[in-house]
Amino acid sequence: MARTTLEICIDSVAGFDAAIAGGADRVELCGALSVGGLTPSPGLTALVVARARMAGIRVHAMVRPRAGDFTYSPGEVATAIADAQALVAAGVDGLVFGAVRCGSIDEAVTEQWVAAVRTVRRDIDLTLHRAVDLLSDPVAAVEPAVAHGFARILTSGGAVRAVDGAGVIAAMTRAAAGRIVVMPGSGVRPDNVAALLTATGAVEVHASAGVAVPQDDALVQALGFAGPGLARTDAMVVRALRAAIDE
Repeated sequence: MARTTLEICIDSVAGFDAAIAGGADRVELCGALSVGGLTPSPGLTALVVARARMAGIRVHAMVRPRAGDFTYSPGEVATAIADAQALVAAGVDGLVFGAVRCGSIDEAVTEQWVAAVRTVRRDIDLTLHRAVDLLSDPVAAVEPAVAHGFARILTSGGAVRAVDGAGVIAAMTRAAAGRIVVMPGSGVRPDNVAALLTATGAVEVHASAGVAVPQDDALVQALGFAGPGLARTDAMVVRALRAAIDE
């Protein structure tokens, strides 16, 4: 059987090193995973791309200009385009993006963004991210994703945890009919990944493999320098995910 691809999302050099040590096949490079991931900084991108070249694995970078929803203003769309083009120029292998308006994929913004990215690199690997989980019916994202040339959809099936949205993810996979990969993500851990893969038929899976970072300094928290949900990628969790998948 073909190896199931394990993608680990990271937001630091240490996170990259942990992902590689644990056996990740690909990384999704982000900034600020505590808010679901934002566009990574140029410096972090350069360091991770260089490490990935030595490790022989692919880097897909998040393009998300701000936290919150995925309904973007013209200025935010322009930022997402400029960031995406800069990330491609920096050597990433793929980009991760999504835009939603009025409960549906924002077709106009998606078309504009994809066209602008492909002027820099025509064969860039594209993932439609969990913006689809805000749709009333995530299955409806499959056709637009295929039409716009995305290679995969990252989704929890509209649930907080992918394991709870497994039925929807399986329906998305059936609708995809081999034209696009549907990749489960959110709350994926070593103790549920095997069941999730069985239930969905997925061939790729996405996880953070994070452990909480304690915040002991009350002043740091009081001044707003540390929000909730801070975590770091843990090599042992990545390794346990890899083992659970392979077994």
